[in-house]
Amino acid sequence: MIEESPFGAIFLYHPPNISATLLSSKHGGTMNKKVMSVVIVVVVLGLVGGVWAASRHKNNNTNTMDMSSNSQSNSSSSSTATATNKVTIDNFAFSPATITIKKGTTVTWTNKDSAMHTVTESDNSTGPDSGDLATGKSYSFTYSQTGTFTYHCSIHPSMVGTVKVTD
Repeated sequence: MIEESPFGAIFLYHPPNISATLLSSKHGGTMNKKVMSVVIVVVVLGLVGGVWAASRHKNNNTNTMDMSSNSQSNSSSSSTATATNKVTIDNFAFSPATITIKKGTTVTWTNKDSAMHTVTESDNSTGPDSGDLATGKSYSFTYSQTGTFTYHCSIHPSMVGTVKVTD
């Protein structure tokens, strides 16, 4: 309802107790039930989606694939190769960044970082492809050919590493 004051100003008139009317058992009870139903559906869908996402990132994979022996290193790292088969992912880096292993050795990468990472080959050859690794998850790959092979994190491409495979 619109009212005009004696001074020519126009005011909107709001009926009293409109919020009380909306919240009364006659009107608000149905509205509150509908709102509560929507909230419950949203929460259930969020939980189901979270469980589904967590199950997609479950990774303790072991892959064995042939590696091409003519792969070249694209790494510009000046790291000294370390004789180990375990690589830690931490502080947005692979450590050690370069390792040397014997042909047939399985290398295991473990994500100790707070962020999700991957171990993905960089040489356009068959190589490691971990998918997403959540914190605390590991991935293993067996190198069956000699050569120098580079890999990276597909989420953070500046993270690179090298595996040197000898006889």
